[in-house]
Amino acid sequence: MSKLKIAIVGTGSISHSHLHAYNLNPDVEVYALCDINEERVKMMGEKYGVKRLYTDEATMLRELPEIDAVSICTWNSQHAPCTIMALNAGKNVLCEKPMATCAADAIKMKEAAEKNGKLLMVGFVRRYGNDAKILKDYIDGGYFGEIYYGKATYLRRNGSPGGWFGDKSRSGGGPLIDLGVHVIDLTRYLMGNPLPVSVYGATFHKLANRPAVKDVRKGYASSEGGPEIFDVEDLATAMIRYDNGAVVSIEAAFSLNIKEDEGKIQLFGTRAGAKLDPSLEMYTELNGYMSNVTLDTATALDFDGLFEGEIDHFVDCIRGRADRCISPAEDGITLMKILDGIYESAATGHEVLLK
Repeated sequence: MSKLKIAIVGTGSISHSHLHAYNLNPDVEVYALCDINEERVKMMGEKYGVKRLYTDEATMLRELPEIDAVSICTWNSQHAPCTIMALNAGKNVLCEKPMATCAADAIKMKEAAEKNGKLLMVGFVRRYGNDAKILKDYIDGGYFGEIYYGKATYLRRNGSPGGWFGDKSRSGGGPLIDLGVHVIDLTRYLMGNPLPVSVYGATFHKLANRPAVKDVRKGYASSEGGPEIFDVEDLATAMIRYDNGAVVSIEAAFSLNIKEDEGKIQLFGTRAGAKLDPSLEMYTELNGYMSNVTLDTATALDFDGLFEGEIDHFVDCIRGRADRCISPAEDGITLMKILDGIYESAATGHEVLLK
């Protein structure tokens, strides 16, 4: 069986994770790279040994009809147009999160996939972690009973990635759409993908990207240089209500006056509760006593191995080796409806009912 020919559109920071994971999969060949930044795509081509380099996706798809699948790693506002173009060219697509910048565009993406009979998978990479697998095994086995409440935080003290992340015209929003998307999706996935019925949210623009702070930014950063725009929120908080009665509280921040960065997920059930912070801990009653169980084999926001799992699953889906896609387009649409509702609630000050 010949190797799948993969193209990557967008060669910024996140593309390194895709390229590394593809290069570890024996079933694929990274066949082409595309980016509007000619200097960067040439640099990436040299680094990863890719010879077919383009600055225009339409040209690439026209000149290389043999491409089997495309990873979309652009800034958020280009997820929908780039994905739809690839699907209409008959390619399978793995689109980075968030699926789009609004639910309406996400729906168009799914329609394009269905029209062309191709796979559209969303990059909800946290679903592919060892922590998610272990915790889901416990949940599916009934260990937690009914999970009726969840809390998730993804907070940075000084963690704006810079570049396009702070430019709303390209990002669609700040930490809610960039960081919150991870923990909202992961909690929903672990809880069995209930449907959201309403949201209440608030956003703040108080500290922005801390322009006066001299500390070197640490952690994930945009590969884009130049003057920095920051017209998005720096903190978002929300309450999500699902159709099964469960409620989840979310906090996400680029800049917040806290001691240290925090990434924590908590789920509360009738039989047990759990916390990922960073090891997996579970709290229950055993033999009439309050008891704690700690599993050190799972980590919360450690991305080591996550992209390999995601890419391997994408390849397995294309090859027909997977029973189902773990992060399908319909879940991306639901997530976008949640985000749309939170931003609308923050703007109006009222709860938003979701359809």
